[in-house]
Amino acid sequence: MATENRRTQGARIEALARDFLQDRGLTPVAANANYRGGELDLVMRDGDTLVFVEVRYRRSAGFGGGAASIGAAKRRRTVLAAELFLAGHREYARLPCRFDVIDASGDADAPDFDWLRDAFRADDA
Repeated sequence: MATENRRTQGARIEALARDFLQDRGLTPVAANANYRGGELDLVMRDGDTLVFVEVRYRRSAGFGGGAASIGAAKRRRTVLAAELFLAGHREYARLPCRFDVIDASGDADAPDFDWLRDAFRADDA
């Protein structure tokens, strides 16, 4: 039951993050794209740039914010998933790419968002 509630909450927060980014001019491409070893929460376009967005929620920053929870292993999995996404969607393969993080905190029904553009690079993962 708790896992299902967490999944439902996560899906709702990701949808709110997508809306937040759309309100700032980004265009949705995909959501919850799962690949062996990794998942992409959101894939969006920011002009001619393809953006892979990791959404992290923490009720409070007591143990570090959501962005602080993205360690080297998670970055590697995200980069691998992005590579697999690009291999399966050739129409995006020539676009510049970046990795953003949406750090969501506070009330899960109306979270505050901190948008970290270019939060990490593929060659740093």
